[in-house]
Amino acid sequence: MDILTIVGIVLALVAIVGGQALEGGHLGSILQLTAFVIVAGGTAAAVFVQHPMSVVLRAVSLLSLAVFDRNQNTQGNIKQIIELAAVSRKQGLLALESQLKALNDPFFRKGVQLIVDGTEPKILSEILETEMAHHEEEGITAAKVWEAAGGYAPTIGILGAVLGLIHVMENLADPSKLGAGIAVAFVATVYGVGSANLLFLPLASKLKIKLKQEVTARTVIIQGLVSLAQGENPRLIQEKLEGYLPAHQRKKEETP
Repeated sequence: MDILTIVGIVLALVAIVGGQALEGGHLGSILQLTAFVIVAGGTAAAVFVQHPMSVVLRAVSLLSLAVFDRNQNTQGNIKQIIELAAVSRKQGLLALESQLKALNDPFFRKGVQLIVDGTEPKILSEILETEMAHHEEEGITAAKVWEAAGGYAPTIGILGAVLGLIHVMENLADPSKLGAGIAVAFVATVYGVGSANLLFLPLASKLKIKLKQEVTARTVIIQGLVSLAQGENPRLIQEKLEGYLPAHQRKKEETP
């Protein structure tokens, strides 16, 4: 679980509400339903016009990735690849079929199945890289939906501010209505700028980072399986794949 996503959102809300309280303001003064409807509805409408439904739905489903980490155990995958390489050197590639049930990652399992089916290393690499590239492209396109929302929200907030000022100008003769109009004008801007810079844009960036991590994990699998199919030494495969790990996760060489 990525607790920093939740902490960041909560901290942003606490900072805004706390700052408002320190200035002697009241929470009710920044809770304006009209402003919220204008910003939220206008931003959603702009996003819907820009993107097809399938992309928007994927963007919504991708939100879970910002909070929950998918099972990308790169160290574990490297260990499994080394074990499979050892089995194939002793018993042949066909012996890997008995190991398929132990593989929980569908992408990993598909690659091993292709090896068992006798797929050439070059073709194996092309198949898996194509699937990986398509997965990455779909994810990045979905993340850009939130990036687009972060671009539209401030402008819609300004639109809400203009509407609020129009309401003020229409009721200059009635002072009792001026306060509400001005409140909507300024709060709409706060909602637009705040949602863009505290929610939409950070979410888009985090999703892109998570997707990049998934690509790295799948690259490790592809490189490992291609090396396995080529009959490389398990020790050599391990040295090659550990280069993808962060420095603190790599095995330190024992000093004599």
